[in-house]
Amino acid sequence: MDHKNITTLGELKKSGWTSSSVKDEMRKNLLTKIKNKEALFPGIMGYDNTVVPQVKNAILARHDLILLGLRGQAKTKMLRMLVAFLDEYIPVVKGSEVNDDPMRPVSKFAVELIEKHGDDTPIEWLHRERRYGEKLATPDTSVADIIGDLDPIKAASKKLALADEEVINFGLIPRTNRGIFVINELPDLQPRIQVALLNIMQERDIQIRGFNVRIPLDVSIAFSANPEDYTNRGNIITPLKDRIDSQIITHYPRELSTGIKITEQEAWTSRNGSITVRIPDLYRTIIENVAFEARKSEYIDQKSGVSTRMTITAMEQVISSAEGRAALNDEEETDLRVTDLYAMVPALTGKLELVYEGEQEGAVNVAKHIIGKAINKTFKESFPDPQSRKREEKSNDYDVILNWFSNGNLLELPSSLNDNTYKNRLDEVDGLGNLVESKLPDLPGSKYPIMDMVIEALHQNSKIGKDDIDDVHTYTDMLGSMLGGMTGFDDEDFNEEDPY
Repeated sequence: MDHKNITTLGELKKSGWTSSSVKDEMRKNLLTKIKNKEALFPGIMGYDNTVVPQVKNAILARHDLILLGLRGQAKTKMLRMLVAFLDEYIPVVKGSEVNDDPMRPVSKFAVELIEKHGDDTPIEWLHRERRYGEKLATPDTSVADIIGDLDPIKAASKKLALADEEVINFGLIPRTNRGIFVINELPDLQPRIQVALLNIMQERDIQIRGFNVRIPLDVSIAFSANPEDYTNRGNIITPLKDRIDSQIITHYPRELSTGIKITEQEAWTSRNGSITVRIPDLYRTIIENVAFEARKSEYIDQKSGVSTRMTITAMEQVISSAEGRAALNDEEETDLRVTDLYAMVPALTGKLELVYEGEQEGAVNVAKHIIGKAINKTFKESFPDPQSRKREEKSNDYDVILNWFSNGNLLELPSSLNDNTYKNRLDEVDGLGNLVESKLPDLPGSKYPIMDMVIEALHQNSKIGKDDIDDVHTYTDMLGSMLGGMTGFDDEDFNEEDPY
């Protein structure tokens, strides 16, 4: 139907257009997408077998729903994508504040307009993007914001009594009539405000300031909430929970590969500038492992969660570190390094809620500890475990490297080192390049970031010492350093017996 040619109620009737409720409309369009094998929530990863099927069933059942999960689990993003299940355009009575259906008007304004003009009543077409309303629940949210209130100024200017329906100033939900309305962080909404939603959820109407008239609404309502909010900031009142038809639990990526894809999709990595920063696949894995390690760390409050936004901002921080170094050295391209990985510390400290033990260690130390664990875990997936007793000592993969350090050599890697000097210094370490080439013969890209990672991993396994002063990483023989290992952290991964 070419809606542009239909501008009056009479023309709409002749076109054969029929009214349907929002939820029936969403059902119809969802079924069409399913039949056409279309992606229901494009860009949402890791939910294909968990959250998406439940949301799909809720829509098909014409349910109001709530997405319940920790921060950074794409709850709001998914809810905003519900708009895709609406028709592209619907007709509304022109000038209506509540998007009146020309065939079934509910407001006094629309009813009187149709009575006056009949089939000549003007209509306009509303795009689905304008049929979505959203409110972040805050303690100062009022019933007037959500539902509406009487407007004395409107009454005075139009010389109307306060009992006249025309003096109502509609709130967000009535203005989203025939659309989707979302309330984020529902527990933050005061209980008395939640009570105001009960009629809408069950009877599908609103009543303002004791008005005798009740205005029936056609709206699909969805919520988001964080389980931690139930105790920290408030709760969802029981009658409202009872009226929410489907409660769907969200979660963090369960597989590392999914997390890597999410970070790659969301992070600002293609800067379109004069400097190219190459990101080795193992470094992408390290950055994602930071989140996985944080989500099981004893220093982090797991009830608060570790947002996927952390790895996105971490990726952007490490790229910026490499970008700045390349600019300083007047280089057009560079690879990520271990010193760049530690540049993500500010991205972690602001997003990790620490328990008492973590507070004692300090946010920066906990962040560095988690980065170190992520490097060590990624390292052990491609290289032999330096702590393993199962290997014969004669075939120790790391002896040549460790002997180089024990002979009094040190490796100094300032964060600002230019590429040529960086490579030369790593090449000076006996056996390091050969180890990487033998264990990763098909390695795409440069071997030097991986050589850098091996050195850092040997430190994480207490095989060589490390001193950090003013962004300069200096690696030395373990016996010559009192700073080796992760001093101060009582972590079982670092309590294994040293076989050397």
